[in-house]
Amino acid sequence: MHQLPGAWQRTARGAGLLAPDGSSVPTIFAEMSALAAATGALNLGQGFPDEDGPAPVLEAARDAIARGVNQYAPGRGFPDLLSAIAEHQRRFYGLELDPQREVLVTVGATEALAATLLALIDSPDDEVVVFEPYYDSYAACVALSGAKLVPVPLRWPDFQPDLEQLASAITDRTRVILVNDPHNPTGTVFSREVLDEVVRLAHRHDAIIVTDEVYEHLVFEGPHVPIATLPGAAERTLTISSAGKTFSLTGWKTGWVTGPAELVTAVLAVKQFLTYVGGSPFQPAIAVGLRLPDAFFASVASEMAEKAQLLGTGLRAAGFEVSTPGGSYFTVVDAAPLGATDADAFCRELPARAGVVGIPLTAFVSPAHRDRYATLVRFAACKRVDVLADAAERLAGMTVT
Repeated sequence: MHQLPGAWQRTARGAGLLAPDGSSVPTIFAEMSALAAATGALNLGQGFPDEDGPAPVLEAARDAIARGVNQYAPGRGFPDLLSAIAEHQRRFYGLELDPQREVLVTVGATEALAATLLALIDSPDDEVVVFEPYYDSYAACVALSGAKLVPVPLRWPDFQPDLEQLASAITDRTRVILVNDPHNPTGTVFSREVLDEVVRLAHRHDAIIVTDEVYEHLVFEGPHVPIATLPGAAERTLTISSAGKTFSLTGWKTGWVTGPAELVTAVLAVKQFLTYVGGSPFQPAIAVGLRLPDAFFASVASEMAEKAQLLGTGLRAAGFEVSTPGGSYFTVVDAAPLGATDADAFCRELPARAGVVGIPLTAFVSPAHRDRYATLVRFAACKRVDVLADAAERLAGMTVT
């Protein structure tokens, strides 16, 4: 069959998933998860928890199914979940939102991001500025929208950007500044100086700020600071988050977008023709979750911080140079002290050497910048404590080449 044309090629190429012969290749996550299953290695590559979410939330979903909440939800989402999201933003951040006009429920943060970029991009001349390394769907969605991806490098070991490079990257062609904070894949939490500069540059160049804050309740020290709370930011910021990371319910795919009514309505205009709505019985359950006591949210952060510390101890004992994360599921290490010259090759050998799977950080960068992150590897700490302890022991006993 001849090569199939279409936007899929642009999307796959943007995500680094287009082979030289024009065929699509699997993501590194699928490949490494399959390697973990085949070898019996512990999978610290893909970022999904191996523990279930809070009992009241699970019970609320079962109750919703039993009560017949099994047909289409309203396009924006059930009113109770819209209200619960608005209440959450007020409770934790002091943000006042109209739940009927400034909140939209989506099928996870990934759909929220795709719908947002498709809604806001209007020309092939539009540019989307991102911090690199970046979550892989960013490049794919930007490519699908037809815009140009403009990466700003984050620097080992603290993964903060150079503000002069940031200012050079953002121009009058910049349509969207896309910020993921806390950050996947590096685990960094951006400094207030960085966030203030993003807002200043957005005003200077009339850009829209889109923030991916799915790890908002997984900040290890101090409170999370949404960009929308900074002076002058709310009027031009769309905030994306989801239930998956906070409640360990990644398979429920329930996310949301909040921000000015005009921007949220623009996202809705696209989103309603992607999925229309997501799983109805999950929406009232997530409303229950968002109203859980403060102690629950504090425990989510403290437990993940303890897991990250346990993983970091094992990684240091194995000889890696470790970047201490400020939040999220992830810890990044430099494998050069263990003889690595290429993170991709190192990660393919790691299951045999240590019985553990990681992900090369080069999976999250543009091809032109792979050398900058050539020996860096990402590990996920969102696993049971006994699994992390086993992984730490295996890594500490790893053979050095």
